[in-house]
Amino acid sequence: MAYLLVLVFFLAALTHGTPKEYSQQGEGALLDFLKQQVGLLTNETKNYSPQVQPPGTNRRIPQSIIIGVRKGGTRALLEMLDIHPEIVVATTEVHFFDWDENYAKGLEWYKNLMPFSYENQITVEKTPGYFTSSLSPERIHEMNSSIKLLLILRDPTERVISDYTQVYYNRLENQKPVQVIEEIVIRNGALNTKYKAIQRSLYDVHMENWLKYFSLDQIHIVDGDTLIRDPLPELQKVEKFLNLRPRIMSSNFYFSQTKGFYCIRSEGRERCLHESKGRPHPMVNSTVLEQLQAYFKDHNQNFYRMVNRSFDWH
Repeated sequence: MAYLLVLVFFLAALTHGTPKEYSQQGEGALLDFLKQQVGLLTNETKNYSPQVQPPGTNRRIPQSIIIGVRKGGTRALLEMLDIHPEIVVATTEVHFFDWDENYAKGLEWYKNLMPFSYENQITVEKTPGYFTSSLSPERIHEMNSSIKLLLILRDPTERVISDYTQVYYNRLENQKPVQVIEEIVIRNGALNTKYKAIQRSLYDVHMENWLKYFSLDQIHIVDGDTLIRDPLPELQKVEKFLNLRPRIMSSNFYFSQTKGFYCIRSEGRERCLHESKGRPHPMVNSTVLEQLQAYFKDHNQNFYRMVNRSFDWH
């Protein structure tokens, strides 16, 4: 048995790492950890969580949520914030507040999808669909009326093209027919304002719904265009908004010439976003671009007034 525990300890250290808390608390705590790993490695898991719970941690309802916007840079923001030692992140999009079938499962179901965290850590969840969901603001407010929300936005015209690009490549990969963007954006010679990608870029329309439930000082807007070009200043603003000590530094990022954007360096590892990120956008007819920009102009100005801030959008 002792030999087996040593072997398991070795395997666990390779695959999961050994939490420092176990070794600091003595042999008893370490033995409990090893027993958990025995259960995990021999598929005797019914009494153990799939994720080993370090002592002193719990799954908690998020103290901050990245609410959107789709194709605004939510994944980049989440992974960059994950550098901070006082932030833990839910790695998957939960869609709890915007999908009725998930919301019906209840708050305990939602909490159980969160990572384990210590008391001094903030749990962050991100689901880009929340921002454009008419139901999400009220539901989040009912859960926690004082929660801090993160909203990352980019030029609405660029966001439409990025939205189209994602769908385009997904359809190609699934061997489904595709249309050029002009055929979708323009219908019968006029802008197709019912196109979902355009609707998602009406930031003022969606923001109005959020401001019914949350004050402006609870919603921090991250400039997604700036985050791509120079991530550190935007992340420092988020640290301040979340009342966190500054821990994210310029050394945590390096520019990848092959990817064309910044990648992350943390805890001795380097990683870039998934290959689906940063795909080249299609060339778009200049007349179509001008129509999109003209359509968004008044909406953008209205949004600037709502948030007391302007952006470098066309």
